[in-house]
Amino acid sequence: QVQLVESGGGLVQAGGSLRLSCAVSGRPFSIYAMAWFRQAPGKEREFVAGVSRSGDNTYYADSVKGRFTISRDNAKNTVYLQMNNLRPEDTAVYYCAADRTPAQWRVGITRREYDDWGQGTQVTVSS
Repeated sequence: QVQLVESGGGLVQAGGSLRLSCAVSGRPFSIYAMAWFRQAPGKEREFVAGVSRSGDNTYYADSVKGRFTISRDNAKNTVYLQMNNLRPEDTAVYYCAADRTPAQWRVGITRREYDDWGQGTQVTVSS
């Protein structure tokens, strides 16, 4: 059983930055492609950013492209989401997700492609 634990959320003013972390344990980290999703009140959970097993491939939602950066440190079993120039519309609970895939290059962008999820961390951006 794999465990995912997010941290780094909080309250920030518009234009500010936060860095989310997701620590993975229980299974070899390198077998998972990783992603961040978010869910705002009353809305569906949506894809934010993803990174392949090797870290060579990344993919971003259009709404965060150029502002957010996903990265992974396979030695620390951790995936990060650096969020810059935050906007009020980025307010949501952010979830870390893991996709156990044999493909080194694969980055899934839909919820059903991910097998395991963290509990989420709240990000609130004030205007």
